[in-house]
Amino acid sequence: MDSGSPCSLAIFVRMFMVSATASALNLEGELFKDLMKGYNKNVRPMEKSGDITQVSIKMTLTNLISLNEKEEALMTSVWIEMNWCDYRLRWDQPPRSDLYGNITSELRVPSKSIWLPDVILENNVDGQFEVALYCNALVSPNGCVYWLPPAIYRSACAITVNYFPFDWQNCTMVFRSETYSANEIELVLKEEDNHTLEWVDIDPEAFTENGEWAIRHRPAKKVINSLYTKDDLEYQEVVFFLIIQRKPLFYVINIIAPCVLFSSLGLLVYYLPAKAGGQKCTMSIATLLGQTVFLFLIAKKVPETSNAVPLIGKYLMFVMSVTTMVVMNCVIVLNVSLRTPNTHIMTDKVRKILLNILPRLLRMQMRPWTPNTHETPKIPETGNEETLSAGRKGVFLVPCRRRSSMALITKAEEYSMRTARSELMFTRLRERNGLMKSVLEKLRDGLEGGTAEQLSTSLAKASPELKQCVASCKHIAETARQQSNFQNENEEWFLVARVIDRVCFIIMVLVFFIGTIAIFLMGHFNQPPSSPFLGDPRKYLPSLQNLTDTPENAVRADFLG
Repeated sequence: MDSGSPCSLAIFVRMFMVSATASALNLEGELFKDLMKGYNKNVRPMEKSGDITQVSIKMTLTNLISLNEKEEALMTSVWIEMNWCDYRLRWDQPPRSDLYGNITSELRVPSKSIWLPDVILENNVDGQFEVALYCNALVSPNGCVYWLPPAIYRSACAITVNYFPFDWQNCTMVFRSETYSANEIELVLKEEDNHTLEWVDIDPEAFTENGEWAIRHRPAKKVINSLYTKDDLEYQEVVFFLIIQRKPLFYVINIIAPCVLFSSLGLLVYYLPAKAGGQKCTMSIATLLGQTVFLFLIAKKVPETSNAVPLIGKYLMFVMSVTTMVVMNCVIVLNVSLRTPNTHIMTDKVRKILLNILPRLLRMQMRPWTPNTHETPKIPETGNEETLSAGRKGVFLVPCRRRSSMALITKAEEYSMRTARSELMFTRLRERNGLMKSVLEKLRDGLEGGTAEQLSTSLAKASPELKQCVASCKHIAETARQQSNFQNENEEWFLVARVIDRVCFIIMVLVFFIGTIAIFLMGHFNQPPSSPFLGDPRKYLPSLQNLTDTPENAVRADFLG
């Protein structure tokens, strides 16, 4: 008996605890049934006439999923925490306290069975205004309700594309009751530890960092629209701000760096010879087509708006303009390099600037032009050839070159086709051997006689033939000199084209690199503001001590903020 008494006592205690637990469970069920008796979820909890139901709101961000720039929609995963008091659900006062006073814990009630404040996301873009899951609500003995439903929202976010992809955006999530005005419910931000939570709450352990966007500021405010009255639904609203900055590394690696390198290839056309205009234009146009492809890629990413041009779009238009100027330079240089003395006249001033001054400034290895090489007077010809007019001081003046005409060119081509090339140069080539033979025969007679009179007589007889020989030699020398001058002037046009090509190369390189640096520096200095609101120095962030006690999580929380 003595050994069996402790065992019987233990069994009795266990049976008593099980029965107490079962009765408690049954008591919660009875309490729920009692609370739901006569309860109308469509009626706002108002104990006295004119009472305003206060609804506190807190938003916890778990994941910034994405920001669709094309659709201007922000997708977030959040927990919406709401608190309000419903006098119909309390059991801490008689007569319910007498029956259910032993239940001091919170009672879990289906949220669709009780009154809800109908607070929804106002700037929703997909039409899904409801939360993702209507989870149970926790009801305290004093009738206060705690509801924490999860939600995935797609909210409207106006995109500013001026500095894309070095931009930051200010997105808002506006919550408002679609059923009750400010005279019926009051929306406020939740208070914890005597502090109003004026920010979007982020749990560092549960938050998933986005790979494209970094959160810089996350304030929250209750906004009163003074344009409306308290009877209007638009009078009050709770706004959660997300000021986010884009991480541009993806765009730098995949778009900007290839575009800059690809565009810089257009400057290499200046290393081709000046006369290779066809190859230059082909390479420049290929670069232009590649830049157009990059422009199409950017157009698919940013919104279709005419209010602003993205920074990367401005850069692509800039490099396309530079490439177009390179093509124009190639055409001009090719035109200059193919000029001839028959079509264009080069003045000494042009020679001095483009063949002496600029090559020396550009450190080009070129033979300098000297005025003496182009001022050599022509020797006058005798006989049937056209003589040159002489100046006052005996300096022979070179006649001005005539302009080419189609009629003269056509006749010259016909004459050259019918006449041999040798006859074009020497009209009396057939008689050259005969003239020399007759001259020598006449001179031989005078030399054989041995007297001065016979020599002078033989020279007088041979003088017409000697004059013709001298005239032929002069004609040969003059023709060779003209051909040499023609080739020299052709070479001068080619050298002028080289100088122009080098000048254009230096200008385009400076424009390209200065423009590239200036445009991307604009994006570098486009930083989000140091405070969320202009003129308000407050950070709207929790203190690090309230977030966590570990320094590692504190640093991460500061980074998220």
